[in-house]
Amino acid sequence: MEVHFSPDVEIRLQQVAAANGKGAGQLVKDTVARMLDNQARFIAGVQRGIAQADRGEFIEHKDVLDRIDRLFHS
Repeated sequence: MEVHFSPDVEIRLQQVAAANGKGAGQLVKDTVARMLDNQARFIAGVQRGIAQADRGEFIEHKDVLDRIDRLFHS
């Protein structure tokens, strides 16, 4: 697979890669792998949530807001 970037993006990739002690190619590979892992976790989480909702396992909107409020104020 080949991916082509604009010259501006290539320069930025090289700068970020150098700052992290990597080559630009390795930075791109690591970044894409991390993005794919994050996407897979997100999809799995959504699927778990849908399955829970289908089973009637959910909480009311007010309870969600209360939980969020406790997270930010604890």
